[in-house]
Amino acid sequence: MTPTLDDRITGSLLGAAVGDALGGPVEGYTPEQILERHGGRVAGIVGPWNGDAWRTARPIAPYHKGDGHVTDDTLMTHALIRVYEKVRDHLDAYAVAEHLVPDLLTTPRWIPELEAEALPLQRIFLAEKWLVARLHYGHVDPREAGSGNIVNCGAAMYMAPVGLVNAANPTGAYAEALDVSAPHQSSYGREAAGVFAASVAAACLPGATPESVVSAALSLAKDGTRAAIEAVCEVASRHTDFETALVPLRKAVAPFDTVGPEYRAPSLGARRPSRLHAIEELPIALGMLLVGEGDYRRTVLGSVNYGRDCDSIATMAGAVVGALRGESAVPSDWSKQVAEASRLDLHAPAQALAAVAREVFARDTARRRAHESAYAALTSTAR
Repeated sequence: MTPTLDDRITGSLLGAAVGDALGGPVEGYTPEQILERHGGRVAGIVGPWNGDAWRTARPIAPYHKGDGHVTDDTLMTHALIRVYEKVRDHLDAYAVAEHLVPDLLTTPRWIPELEAEALPLQRIFLAEKWLVARLHYGHVDPREAGSGNIVNCGAAMYMAPVGLVNAANPTGAYAEALDVSAPHQSSYGREAAGVFAASVAAACLPGATPESVVSAALSLAKDGTRAAIEAVCEVASRHTDFETALVPLRKAVAPFDTVGPEYRAPSLGARRPSRLHAIEELPIALGMLLVGEGDYRRTVLGSVNYGRDCDSIATMAGAVVGALRGESAVPSDWSKQVAEASRLDLHAPAQALAAVAREVFARDTARRRAHESAYAALTSTAR
């Protein structure tokens, strides 16, 4: 049975949140380290890497990653949905300045990794704090504020809602995400935001497949982002088992990744603007989509066990699979455990976004008809 729009939106947002929670506790490690730490591959929700010492093991980032807690990827995704709820139309760079930044700054929310109510600003990463520094304090033009930030997956990781509002319209999703991410990112970080949103929109097309999603991404992607997706997905097409794909996929993306082989010790050229490079997360997520053949467990667990920035990889992969297959694709025991552990209603944001998507489509239809009428009058042969 073909999933409905509401089902795809729910599946995508649930899939993203569960992928985020699964990947969080092993983020930053290698597949070999993950194998040793867990005595095998991660096959579900696991506890913190450092066990009960999670508060003190990494004093710069004392977050409770694991036990089903979502990370900043999901917090930012839900924040963007709240902006859509307010605007109830397509978003642009100014919507980020006028609505997203105040949301991060003014309203305390439950932060699972802090196990406390706090401002989202107190949890988000430095590359996301950039939004507040540049827009709230620096008063930079929102369309240009992303220039100068480190180039990473910070903007891309929460762009699924843009793809869902533009469901079945990858070109529209790409353009809107480029505008929405302008205050946050530049270069290949911004490009990845556009391509990820387009991938989610393409996954909503009736009859979509993993291969058609990748084709849609490649038709829009530019520069190093396109080359990286092409290289990774060409390798991924030879594998159906993520275990055999882990090393080949890393080798395929390595020439485009500026971080380097040591994820926690980035190279001097890391995260700098370039037309030749790409973020690692999106190409690997699309590669795992092919390896997993669109199956949620295989796709997301491959993303998780890849290591490195695997919470964001699994977030993106989970969002695409959920949009392809609907809510039933996401294991209900996982989504229930993540919702309970994170103290979040994971269905409410989906219901809100589905309502907005329908309103936006109605507005788009009216705008198209008005344009058609005007164009017809302009080109009429009647005098």
